[in-house]
Amino acid sequence: MFKGANGMAGLMKQANQMQMKMKKLQEELATREFTGTSGGGAVTAKVNGENKILNLTINPEVMTGGDVEMLQDLVTSAVNDALKVAKDTSSQEMSKITGGMNIPGF
Repeated sequence: MFKGANGMAGLMKQANQMQMKMKKLQEELATREFTGTSGGGAVTAKVNGENKILNLTINPEVMTGGDVEMLQDLVTSAVNDALKVAKDTSSQEMSKITGGMNIPGF
């Protein structure tokens, strides 16, 4: 399969390059912002690539109903939507580097 030490060295070099690209992408994704919404825009959540909530906006009209449980559900849904967008984007970008291989830890 490999032609001596050169083949193995070449493979190791490719693996190291892939690892460096993956690390750089992770750092870049950590600084990106991802938005999720619920209730037709009644609640908007913004998270970063480190899964930290950066901003949460609630349309004041949602508060007039006084339904706390509905508001809690809308907030939860918006945050989960933003986190899903972040995860999906991260997976798609990482797949471009790994060629679809699932590499643990990345």
